[in-house]
Amino acid sequence: MIQNTAKQLSARNVLEGLRKGLTRFSGICRAALIMAESPASPLTVHDPRRLLRGHEPKLAKVFLESDEWRSQAPDTLSMKPFGQAVWAPKLHLTGLICSGGYSQPLFYQMWFTELHPNMCSTGPTERWLEHASWLLAHDYASEGAFFTSASKHALEAFEQHAVRNHLFTEMSRTLGRPPQVPLYPILEAVLAVSSTREEGQAPSGRIIFVEPRDAQDIPWLVRFPATERPSLSNAKHVRKLLLAVEDSTRRLVSDGERVLGISAPAGHLAARLTADFQDRFGFLRLGGRPVCSFVDGAYQSSTRKPNLVLLEEALLESNLSPDDASRLFHIVTAVVDEARRRGFGCSLVLDPEGTLPPMAGQHVDPPLDLDDPQNLDLAKSLAKLDGALHLIGGSNLAAFACLLDGKGVESEDRSRGARFNSALRFTAMHQGIIAVVVSADAPVFIFQGGVQLNAMCDLGHEDVLDLTPPALADWLEGQ
Repeated sequence: MIQNTAKQLSARNVLEGLRKGLTRFSGICRAALIMAESPASPLTVHDPRRLLRGHEPKLAKVFLESDEWRSQAPDTLSMKPFGQAVWAPKLHLTGLICSGGYSQPLFYQMWFTELHPNMCSTGPTERWLEHASWLLAHDYASEGAFFTSASKHALEAFEQHAVRNHLFTEMSRTLGRPPQVPLYPILEAVLAVSSTREEGQAPSGRIIFVEPRDAQDIPWLVRFPATERPSLSNAKHVRKLLLAVEDSTRRLVSDGERVLGISAPAGHLAARLTADFQDRFGFLRLGGRPVCSFVDGAYQSSTRKPNLVLLEEALLESNLSPDDASRLFHIVTAVVDEARRRGFGCSLVLDPEGTLPPMAGQHVDPPLDLDDPQNLDLAKSLAKLDGALHLIGGSNLAAFACLLDGKGVESEDRSRGARFNSALRFTAMHQGIIAVVVSADAPVFIFQGGVQLNAMCDLGHEDVLDLTPPALADWLEGQ
């Protein structure tokens, strides 16, 4: 009974470590596990935050109406207790990422987490789930003899390892062999360079990482002598060299240990790794495709683009025609992207029907038509001024530097700044008005009717440690 309790504690610890780690990497996440300890054991469900609710029909079809997951399993009894596993076919559940497999100490396990719409790639998250499978199988193999929280802590800080494992897997698949570039030193160097300022400015430009055998195919502009190649680990030196390639199509070229020189643009190699520094943040790309972003010394899954789906829906529900709603949405998106790219905060008040009285601010007579690219470029600059842009109809700028006032509301957040709470109060007083606020540290908030439309739900904390997870059949019946 003690060993069983230790095993259940291990499962819950791995689950919680996975959730916390993925939340750091991708934003608020949930995690769940379906497992069977032995070939004869029933499936049990660990889903403390109700991630799998809504997927009952598919889970019943896969696990109860069919026995393939059990009957077509490999012979786990012949496997080694440590370091050997066979990955199981993935389940295709809408909005979820899953991975799992079979092993000798833990017959079957399938892990689940959320698929966020703004992820560069699901690859690192899949590697994270695979590592959770390894760790839980190893915990079960020890049968609680060495029970610690090591697996939980390992998963909480796994983002760099997850990115490295994904890069290694994809590059090995493409090359037909393991890559020869040192991935861990590259990942460390990219973060170090991204955090290094040169005369107060964040880095901009690209570094491509090539294997020695590919160096002859590089269209070199400058190639440094072998004895004078800067070390990639010298972040200050590499940051200075990036000045030679910023705002251009040139690239620094590195073999993962040293900077080899400067190249002209070249076609994408499927296994070529690129660090794309874009001032306040950047991206890792493999074969031209984004793997993850990096910001503030950490890797994240985000594309760094705000999710404005709720704004688009709100505009379509207004009295604007679909064409005007689409035009206004693209104008707002352009201003928001500029603010995030340049790192300044701003506010926009969207008045689709032009019902607001003249606002306290600088008015434009006649209103500026932002369908004109030159006028839109001007609006982006005006957004830098204190106060909000006042947009009426589908594309007209009526005023800028507008002050937003209003009575206090219960949903105010004292941890946020004046832009946030002013927009909240203003939309509470003026029904039908939409306010978009870009914070100087990049988050985008959407308000209507005194409510933040894109507020993240607080998933709460699981206070009770359930050491008797329900069988799948009972869970499907709501027990």
